[in-house]
Amino acid sequence: MITLDKAVVIIPTFNEISNIKNMLETLNRLHPTLHVLIIDDGSPDGTAQVVKDFQKKKSNLHILERNGKLGLGTAYIKGFRWALEKGYEAVVTMDCDFSHEPEAIPLFTDKIGDYDLVIGSRYTGGIRIMNWPMKRLLLSYFASIYARTITGIPFFDSTGGFNCYSRKALSSLNLDKIFSIGYAFQIELKYKVWSLGLPSVEVPITFFERTEGKSKMSRKIIIEAVINVFRLRWKKILGSLQ
Repeated sequence: MITLDKAVVIIPTFNEISNIKNMLETLNRLHPTLHVLIIDDGSPDGTAQVVKDFQKKKSNLHILERNGKLGLGTAYIKGFRWALEKGYEAVVTMDCDFSHEPEAIPLFTDKIGDYDLVIGSRYTGGIRIMNWPMKRLLLSYFASIYARTITGIPFFDSTGGFNCYSRKALSSLNLDKIFSIGYAFQIELKYKVWSLGLPSVEVPITFFERTEGKSKMSRKIIIEAVINVFRLRWKKILGSLQ
């Protein structure tokens, strides 16, 4: 179990002006000792400025700004390096659009110590996804089955973004060799942690479709995920995964 003052939640943002203020206020109200790192990819809508204004009243809020939209995977890697450098014991990953419930964060950090990877699963013990169109739900569900079939990864939800990694897990990975940019990053990171033999667990969460802002999902992201699952399996066979 890790106390929240030793954990950081990393939230990548791009044009989240409709959600960022509410998210920061909610996290501060629910978990005032939790550290928060926003990684903003040059949002032209002013997302970063809202964060900077909020920093004036919250000392454990941090921001890293990047020039342009460089991809989810590279944002998280930058955040992981920062978190390791600062000495955090646990890193939570989540979205800014309230598809992930901030209330659930202690479910993750409470299990770090016994586990090095805690996965927020939308499919453990049933499907708990709210307000998604059937096409999107089926795409996500079968993507996890596809990843499980090709790689042998045992998780029911390998594509979700609400997760927690221990310091040991992130320190054990060669972050320079992470090659996925988009949402395939979620699969790659889980697969590599699992392949190291580190203890992992799935905890049930409820996922909500965003009500504000635009989804970042695209055809390019889907194609990358399909290809990279095969790359992961092939690298494992060749012994060049880590």
